[in-house]
Amino acid sequence: MRRIVFLISFFQVITFQLQAQIQHVVAKGETVFQIAKKYEVTPYDIYRLNPDAKEALKENTTLLIPKPSTGKAIVHEVGEKETLYGIAKKYNVTVSDLEQWNKSALEGGLKKGQQIFVSKPSSTQEKSLSTFVSDTKPKIATKTALSEYEVQPKETLYSLTKKFNISQEDLIKLNPDLLEGVKIGMILKVPSIPNANVKVKDSVLAPKNKTNLLASVDFTEQKSMVLLLPFNINKMETDSLKTRSEHLKTNKFLNLTLDFYAGALMAIDSAKVLGLPIDVKVYDVESSKNASNVASVISKNNFEEVDVVIGPFQNSTVETTAQLLSKYNVPVISPLSKERGLPMNNLYYAVPSEDLLKASMFNYFKAKNGNVVAIISAKKTTSKEFITKNYPAVKHAAFNDKGALDVALLKSQLVKGQKNFVLLEIEKASTILNITKILKGLQKEYDIQLAVLELYDALNFQEIPMKNLTDLKLLFPSATKVAETPEERIFELQFKKINNIYPNAAAKKGFDITFDAMLRICQPEGFAKSAATTKTEYVENAFDYNSNNGMITNNATYLLYYDSDLTIKQAQ
Repeated sequence: MRRIVFLISFFQVITFQLQAQIQHVVAKGETVFQIAKKYEVTPYDIYRLNPDAKEALKENTTLLIPKPSTGKAIVHEVGEKETLYGIAKKYNVTVSDLEQWNKSALEGGLKKGQQIFVSKPSSTQEKSLSTFVSDTKPKIATKTALSEYEVQPKETLYSLTKKFNISQEDLIKLNPDLLEGVKIGMILKVPSIPNANVKVKDSVLAPKNKTNLLASVDFTEQKSMVLLLPFNINKMETDSLKTRSEHLKTNKFLNLTLDFYAGALMAIDSAKVLGLPIDVKVYDVESSKNASNVASVISKNNFEEVDVVIGPFQNSTVETTAQLLSKYNVPVISPLSKERGLPMNNLYYAVPSEDLLKASMFNYFKAKNGNVVAIISAKKTTSKEFITKNYPAVKHAAFNDKGALDVALLKSQLVKGQKNFVLLEIEKASTILNITKILKGLQKEYDIQLAVLELYDALNFQEIPMKNLTDLKLLFPSATKVAETPEERIFELQFKKINNIYPNAAAKKGFDITFDAMLRICQPEGFAKSAATTKTEYVENAFDYNSNNGMITNNATYLLYYDSDLTIKQAQ
């Protein structure tokens, strides 16, 4: 993944290419259509991997070609008012190609919802699709009675297909939200199975599902996205004391940028595979705490028709970006900063605020009818003042003259027969060790769960056994969740295959923020309205943008806890 930096153009605009298994050197006079025919792929496949090929092919340049051998041909589902000409143009093929590849399917004309090949199929695939179009879809639509089913804990896409004797493809067609993963409480449309032992949803208490933006993408209008990322290439090139390799080893901010960028690249790749009509540009923003060239970048490039901008990272720089682009009403996403500054109607903070994370914890305490006792050291005055001011019902434990916890007072503050949340804010690992031992002993009499407002460093000391934290089910608020669904794990494996390392939090955020932004600008209503009305969730991050006194911030948070099996789970 660290090699990505060497792909960055010194002209600041970055062209994206995907890994492929075949390389083709262009011969004199050769065309894209000739090359596509040679390798039994479509021009669309070649353009997807080699965007520059759309301009002109130059002799002796190298093209990346997808290996066709046993790969599946591309299938397109016909949308409202789509024509063969429009589909052919979208995939860079001819109308005659489409007619040849879909002879039987097109006998009755092109119909909405119909699936057709947009690249050359094998005979087996052609027969399979023909059967699917003429047989399988009517079976689902008319011959099978459907019921509503609520997804239970630990159920997966695989287990659901087995339970209801339906293919994954058919189940997803009935429930497009499954593209975002299987989630507890989802309400699915499934075939009715006589005498099946299933829990049908409660029609009154049906949970609200997150929006699947893929289902409402507008493919007809070209969109534009810009990423402003702080690679600081010019500074690195003019540094005579360090080589590029040394920069990669020592520059944490550069590595953060590269991790985010690697995730963004995967999102861009995914968008291309889906056929989203988006032009993407990346500019290198040279920034520090006190200076930035972002104004120069904006003045030298046309941002008037840009639909969304992601970045820069630092709060002061992203504020400047939003101010400069406000005249064009271009949405600007602050992807990593926890800081908050000026309220602007085109600036979106993708990271939930610290206060929001804390509030989510106390809301959870209230929802569980919990008795809350805070154990806060004398040095944590800010935390104590925050809790006292905002949550006066919280009880506060005390320490004696020797600095030890007053256990007698703590016991008097706990309530039997009720959930007791013990909120810990202690800076010394030795003190945390003693308190967790005391709390574990009190679990024989009281229902106790340990909680913290954030995972601070003292909790990670080796002298604190992990079992102490798992036995007390340590609870904490988080801006990110744990990847659990098959789709999320597939993302991690695919990322590792490309970058030789599993994605970290920055890489996942790069994917989630970029993919969400791309889907939102492709909605008929545009980014701003989509952000105001819909909530989404991806690999590790959810996005629920809300405006509070002009400050637009992501209100999607999670509560996680350490479970006894040494895993982190989401609190329900």
